[in-house]
Amino acid sequence: MTDTGSREQVFDLVRAHLADELDVDPEAIGEETRFREDLETDSLDLYTLVQELEDTYGVSMTDEQAAKILTVGQAVEFVLASVGEQALDGSG
Repeated sequence: MTDTGSREQVFDLVRAHLADELDVDPEAIGEETRFREDLETDSLDLYTLVQELEDTYGVSMTDEQAAKILTVGQAVEFVLASVGEQALDGSG
């Protein structure tokens, strides 16, 4: 799987999840889209997204890490970095 392919897959999953959970048009969600300001998410919405990412990609995100993720692109970057680290240390 290429980096571009995996990034696109992660982005598509995040976008589909947000569109479904928040009842918004997926085309309105880009990498620069901010969770709170643009999508008006609350802590429960963000928690379910974190759970989805953890379940799908086997990553683990602390509350402190989640609090620093403000945009869709940052969520994608976190997943890619975490999956990359797992592959490097043999746990992925």
